[in-house]
Amino acid sequence: MRIILIVALFSIGLFTLSATALPAQTSLEDYLAGFDYQARKDMKIDSKELVKQYREGKVQLVDIRFKEEFEAWRMGFAINIPLNELPGRLAELDRSKTIVAACPHKDRAIIAMVYLKTKGFEVKYLQDGLVALAEYLRGDKAKELVD
Repeated sequence: MRIILIVALFSIGLFTLSATALPAQTSLEDYLAGFDYQARKDMKIDSKELVKQYREGKVQLVDIRFKEEFEAWRMGFAINIPLNELPGRLAELDRSKTIVAACPHKDRAIIAMVYLKTKGFEVKYLQDGLVALAEYLRGDKAKELVD
């Protein structure tokens, strides 16, 4: 009887731990139904704020372009998970940080952001895109980032 009680308490503890360890997933319908001006603001980050938060260890930059695009040019501090591979590679994302989805402009990054939001990630998209980030990281700003 004691063993059954111990196993039951242990199981309840594991369930409680797993329920609180990961943010809850949400349906696309629920995400859209709750979308407001604050959600619109919260889903974006610009290059300047991205670099600041990256230096503070708060964000993970995920370049969602195709592998060939990433190999042609990249941000050295980004990981590459192409948009079409994202569902199968969620385990590579750091749930302790805000994920920032990025592509050259923002079209694919927005799709990735919405998908990751429904999977329970804290996520934003780079509103000015990788092209603007490359422009922002010129000269002293690039040196500051890597130092």
